[in-house]
Amino acid sequence: MRIKTLYLLFMIALFGFNLQAQQSNQKLNVFQDTLIKISNAANAEAFDNKKLELNGRFVKTLVEALKTPNSFAYPFDSLKNVSVIKSPDQAFRIISWYMQLENGTYRYYGTIQMNTNSGPLKLFPLIDQTENIKDPNMITDNQNWFGARYYEIVPVTSGNRLPYYVLLGWKGNNQTTTKKVIEILSFTKDKAAFGAAVFDGKSLKDKNRFIFEYTKSNAMFLKTDKKAGMIVFDHLAPFDSE
Repeated sequence: MRIKTLYLLFMIALFGFNLQAQQSNQKLNVFQDTLIKISNAANAEAFDNKKLELNGRFVKTLVEALKTPNSFAYPFDSLKNVSVIKSPDQAFRIISWYMQLENGTYRYYGTIQMNTNSGPLKLFPLIDQTENIKDPNMITDNQNWFGARYYEIVPVTSGNRLPYYVLLGWKGNNQTTTKKVIEILSFTKDKAAFGAAVFDGKSLKDKNRFIFEYTKSNAMFLKTDKKAGMIVFDHLAPFDSE
């Protein structure tokens, strides 16, 4: 009798969990449809003031969506203008996107959503401060972000170093050039840090991140070779304004 009672309680709990997950997905589907409309409208706008106003609505709607229970499991894969990538260890995901402005430059937006296993929402909002970062090699945090649209995350655990993540990102620059970035993300004392001197090689020991700038007429190949444990990229000549 006790076994039957426990089984019944288990089935009731399982049904309740599945029902909550289904309701969350339905709610998130509605949020995603709204986000698609706002994103498309923002990207179609010609003027910065309206574009940024719509993007502000997008940010607020996205945060409300992420407050939905189990939102970490929702892929948002219909948001074609937004990159949503999870770390392979499922510890977090990065949501990132950009707005191209009237003068041909770009502004970046994003957030890191931690996997709290159905606990309270935990975000690290990413505030693009590219224009104010005088030294592109400096170590920064999420409030002083060297903005990019990320497309790959690779976790690294090595020796006595704290675990960190290699991020590969695209960074549209202006009407003439584009950039790609090799960024390092780490978490210490409940804070997110960008940049770290983890690159091997005598000439690289002081490098906290890599930034490649190339003309828009070129296309740069930048990806990881996980088997070889290497980052592979084209040997492009650096951009020369003259």
